[in-house]
Amino acid sequence: MFDTIILLTGPVEMGPLTLLLRGHNPQLIIHPAMLPDDLAVLDVATLGRARLLAFSTPVIVPSDLLGALGFGAYNFHPGPPQYPGWAPAHFALYEGATEFGTTLHVMADRVDAGPIIEATRFPIPADITVLGLEGLAYAHMARLFWKFAKALTTDAEPLPTQPLQWGPKKSSRRAYQAICNIPLDISKEDLERRMRVFGADHFGVAPTINLHGVTFRALV
Repeated sequence: MFDTIILLTGPVEMGPLTLLLRGHNPQLIIHPAMLPDDLAVLDVATLGRARLLAFSTPVIVPSDLLGALGFGAYNFHPGPPQYPGWAPAHFALYEGATEFGTTLHVMADRVDAGPIIEATRFPIPADITVLGLEGLAYAHMARLFWKFAKALTTDAEPLPTQPLQWGPKKSSRRAYQAICNIPLDISKEDLERRMRVFGADHFGVAPTINLHGVTFRALV
């Protein structure tokens, strides 16, 4: 019997999203989870009655927990299917994308690889910053959560999926760090683009140049 939602999100989002979910189904038991330890304490019986919803969280859900969930797990990804993985806004801007978006998908063993339920898209405004693009994506992701909240809390059946495919290249923290390692022969245009997108020390990773055994760290 479906009677539980495990809500995996941050402290800012937890209260408003909980109220929204309970508004559609007041009888639901909602387990808040913000850290991996919050998931680790859930017992098998609880998982068997539960559906997990992940929204704006860096936590990776273990595959054994996903397999134990009786009613599936869904993730709201802050990027379109073309940009699976980590920090999608950064890579979209660096690559000169003209369109961005968000994705609701089934959670699978591999991150950002499960069947896609819906994807939203919007044009990227000229000269927008990374924070600005992330803010736009967050707003679209919140609307996506609002749109599917009723179905996710009142219908035990899985959400229908669409024949959409994830992009072939999944970004990662390692890829982010690699692009911040500036080669000495970099072009002026590429350096300016990397500094504009990656130069604000997001995630504690900033562009660096190694010269004669000395590492120079650049910030803008």
